[in-house]
Amino acid sequence: MTVKIQLQTEYITLGQFLKLADVIQSGGMAKWFLSENEIFINGEQDQRRGRKLRAGDKIQIAGFGEFLITE
Repeated sequence: MTVKIQLQTEYITLGQFLKLADVIQSGGMAKWFLSENEIFINGEQDQRRGRKLRAGDKIQIAGFGEFLITE
């Protein structure tokens, strides 16, 4: 099942997304989480905390599921 995350702004960074999606407890955990887990954005692996996610982007995190950014 794909979880939809709705944006109120033009984009959200990957670090902010992880907190918003309840994958991590605080923004400070983002760097550690990204170094320990494989994350795929639109089918490509990406570990950059500052990666901008926009409406239509699909995020897959092993053990956490799939997420879709919506407007």
